[in-house]
Amino acid sequence: MHFGGQEIWVVLGIVVLLFGAKKLPELGKSLGQGIKEFKKSTKALQEADDEEARPEEKEADSAA
Repeated sequence: MHFGGQEIWVVLGIVVLLFGAKKLPELGKSLGQGIKEFKKSTKALQEADDEEARPEEKEADSAA
């Protein structure tokens, strides 16, 4: 699905009408914090998965 410039402007206009221009910076900040927290959580999950795989590697290294 491809969005052109006109569609983006229409969506932005609707958002401004719904939330008001004064609320947009606050919404942007909240969205940014949410994305930051999501990335932090996914990174922690990936590290936990890596740590679960590492004991097998450490056992192989110590046995050699």
